[in-house]
Amino acid sequence: MATTSDEMKTKVSWRRYEDGADTWDNLTEKIFAQDTSHKCPTYVHKTPPCQGSCPSGEDIRGWLAIVRQQELPPEGVEWGEYAFRRSTDANPFPSMMGRVCPAPCQDGCNRNELEDFVGINSVEQYIGDNAIEKGYQFEAGADTGKKVAVVGGGPAGLAAAYQLRRMGHACTIFEANEGLGGMFRYGIPGYRVPRKELDAEIGRIIDMGVETRFGAKVGENVPVEELEKDYDAILWALGCQSGRGLPVPGWEGTPNCVSGVAFLKAFNEGRMKVTADKVVCIGGGDTSVDVVSVARRLGHVEHTNPGEHPESIIHDGYVAHDTAVTAAAQGADVTLTSLFHRKEMMASEHEVHDALTEGVTILDGVMPLEVIKGEDGRAKALKVCDCTMDGMKPIPTEGTERVLEADLIVSAIGQGGDLTGLEDFDNGRGLMNADKFYQVPDKPGHFVAGDIIRPHLLTTAIGQASIAADSINEYVMQAPHARRPKVDVHHFNLLRKMEEAHLAPEKFDAAERGDMRGTADGNWAIHNYEDRSGSEVIPHDELFLGHFAFHARNKRKEEVPTAEEVLGHFHERLIGLSEQETIDEAKRCMSCGMCFECDNCVIFCPQDAVFRVKKGENTTGRYVDTDYSKCIGCHICSDVCPTGYIKMGLGE
Repeated sequence: MATTSDEMKTKVSWRRYEDGADTWDNLTEKIFAQDTSHKCPTYVHKTPPCQGSCPSGEDIRGWLAIVRQQELPPEGVEWGEYAFRRSTDANPFPSMMGRVCPAPCQDGCNRNELEDFVGINSVEQYIGDNAIEKGYQFEAGADTGKKVAVVGGGPAGLAAAYQLRRMGHACTIFEANEGLGGMFRYGIPGYRVPRKELDAEIGRIIDMGVETRFGAKVGENVPVEELEKDYDAILWALGCQSGRGLPVPGWEGTPNCVSGVAFLKAFNEGRMKVTADKVVCIGGGDTSVDVVSVARRLGHVEHTNPGEHPESIIHDGYVAHDTAVTAAAQGADVTLTSLFHRKEMMASEHEVHDALTEGVTILDGVMPLEVIKGEDGRAKALKVCDCTMDGMKPIPTEGTERVLEADLIVSAIGQGGDLTGLEDFDNGRGLMNADKFYQVPDKPGHFVAGDIIRPHLLTTAIGQASIAADSINEYVMQAPHARRPKVDVHHFNLLRKMEEAHLAPEKFDAAERGDMRGTADGNWAIHNYEDRSGSEVIPHDELFLGHFAFHARNKRKEEVPTAEEVLGHFHERLIGLSEQETIDEAKRCMSCGMCFECDNCVIFCPQDAVFRVKKGENTTGRYVDTDYSKCIGCHICSDVCPTGYIKMGLGE
């Protein structure tokens, strides 16, 4: 191309900017700009946003690295088992979590800045299902002689028992129901949580030597004083299995007005085989969506005796429908109302979409006003109106009142605990208080975790159980409370990895070291490495996103029935990924905040200052190093690092 006359008149300048300009308009130029400082690269490990947002604190990046076969297992261990061990450091239910976790990790994934999040749930499901198929088991720690009572066998109680057995403490679970699982078993239908896999994951924990007592309701048929006498510590993991009624006239005492929790428990126990002709559920969270989806699958029968009404089955707790009634089942008219508009509903988006596909009518931005009763005292309709939300307070819209016919009205607006016989622990809201170490305030030896603190996610309960188990261990072993990190999750531990690879630094003895100047070659420390994972989550703008090519997400298939197919459709909806699909999906992980061995820094360093650690001496998290005698501080290595792992800091 010929040089223009204007360019020929322009005086040659060393400046990269036009006069007055102060920003780079070309990323390539930015990458290859030389720094004027004496800074050299430091390898800084940070927490990725996926595990930073995980309520159970899983080392998500860690097990994704294993699945993608970047981090290799020790000799003699299959990668599937190695990934399973890493994932269950925090959460013993990978198969269940892969299916029902609402996945805040995926919402926070930095890959959303490119095209789509990494399918973390789908990879976790494969890890869990593969572990069940291969028969992987947990091992208990060496016996400490300490005993812990765990009150409640739901997700929190089971997770705590698992962690405590790993520490070597004896555990006994006191469960009021006749089965373990809590909301896993009694609150979520089997087509979302398949019972074969659930039983396998629970059984693996019990096989660690956890004792169980069923039908044991502490505070009623088991005195608290008995537990205090027989055990070194008590964990309260009661859950919240008492549903809240609607705060509207006509609800209280009306037989066919029931809670969502009670509705699902009757179904999951196998007692309720059919529901009503017209079902109206009030909610907007996952529980309400499960209610309406179950109601569509059950259907109704034309003629029933009063004792066979759905509410009779729900209230009684022992009476059950005859299985034969299912043969006469017809479709049910099911409506879900929510105060919030669809995009603001608490239920996960895909569950709402599935409910619509299954024939559920969803009325959003609607509030209940009154239960309308018939002469027999049963509800026959629900009066509602449109509303707007002022924070969490609904404001009715005048002139929009209308009536929804109903044979069964279900309230799924929240749940609380049952503290009958445990009034000393009640904080006045039907819940229990906890301090930052998940101890019950002013009650030494008593700890608490899960929904009984505040109803939230299954993953939240499991994360609390893990911290509570640590606190119990410190209490029974008479150790001081360890300070917990700001980012309180399970982190990659370079020292542990190096020990596994037989590359651990030598023991340091100051008396033997003498002059400590010039320590770069010392084999008693990991040089040029800083671990900030306990305090910092790495954002997307610290990554070099230009490194990553478009890669569509490997989506799991779902078998969601249509409105015409939904009646009697109870088999699992999710179809898991194959092994190869799982590996391919894990490879989409950008390994934010940690090296994944792309070699960019080695290739682009103009001084050959950055080099691969010698084969046989490198390991995950210790793949590259810097020769500071060659480094000129140009920061090219930092700019081309896709994961933000390299920071220019050493030297100043």
